[in-house]
Amino acid sequence: MPEVGAIAEKVRSKNAGPFWATIDIFCGTAEAYERVSRGLTSDSVAAAFQMEVGDLKRFDIPGLRVVKFSLPRPAVQGTAGDRDMHGAGWGPMVAELVIP
Repeated sequence: MPEVGAIAEKVRSKNAGPFWATIDIFCGTAEAYERVSRGLTSDSVAAAFQMEVGDLKRFDIPGLRVVKFSLPRPAVQGTAGDRDMHGAGWGPMVAELVIP
């Protein structure tokens, strides 16, 4: 079973303000988009970040072949508890998730 990063063209993450991070999964083809959109569940993403699925926002954008997740940061950006100031470390975690 392949990982998301092996199917998608690019997986990236970044800040979406001081309280949120966003993960974008760019799929180069319609087939890759369908596979990621159907195979990557919100439950599996929430579990990877040890959060409740209700705290996660998911956006499937077929016209752009993008699946996007927005999630609350565990600490406000720039505070002493923030371990990823730019939010760049979240994307690789999703890229390693396996799609059945």
